[in-house]
Amino acid sequence: MTAKPYSESCDRNREPILAELQRHLGDARHLLEIGSGTGQHAVHFAAAMPWLRWQASDHPDYLPGIGLWLQDAALPNTPPAIALQAVAGETPGLQPLPLLPQAGDASGFDAVFTANTLHIMGWDNVQALFAGLPALMAPQALFIAYGPFNYGGAFTSDSNRNFDGWLKARDPRSGIRDFEAVDALAHAQGLMLREDLTMPANNRLLIWQRMPG
Repeated sequence: MTAKPYSESCDRNREPILAELQRHLGDARHLLEIGSGTGQHAVHFAAAMPWLRWQASDHPDYLPGIGLWLQDAALPNTPPAIALQAVAGETPGLQPLPLLPQAGDASGFDAVFTANTLHIMGWDNVQALFAGLPALMAPQALFIAYGPFNYGGAFTSDSNRNFDGWLKARDPRSGIRDFEAVDALAHAQGLMLREDLTMPANNRLLIWQRMPG
């Protein structure tokens, strides 16, 4: 039998993240998670928020592992994970787009969440991710991103500086992103920053809201 994939960091960070998600997602009903990874967050958060339909997504290579977690949890609010990738190029965006009826109606998901993804992908893919958000999000939907960020071009801790070095040694395209640059991408897509929250282990939880129009 194939073993479920496992991330120790998911177990470490899930409770602080959950506490903030519960505070912000009480009125949400259909959420898309971008970059679900192992699937651990999906089952933990969906179990704690039964009112919320949690749609996991990731690169096709990760879908079998996510499926194992979803299958074992057997939650009524976690549909099968879908393939979704941030694709750069002449028409950057998130492809293939999920069918919007999965979000409940044609208006889109009323929340999008991603954890520990922006520093893994290349900057061109980060740009593509933000470019694709408007096609997925309902008016006034939230976009929530968790992970480490720099401010004013400076690392917030020695551990983040060391982590950034490790990331770049593995893949020169990756690295901890500057908050100001990421916020500019969000603003260009009609997203306004609502909260920038301090999280354990020198991480942040950034919450943007899509503006009408």
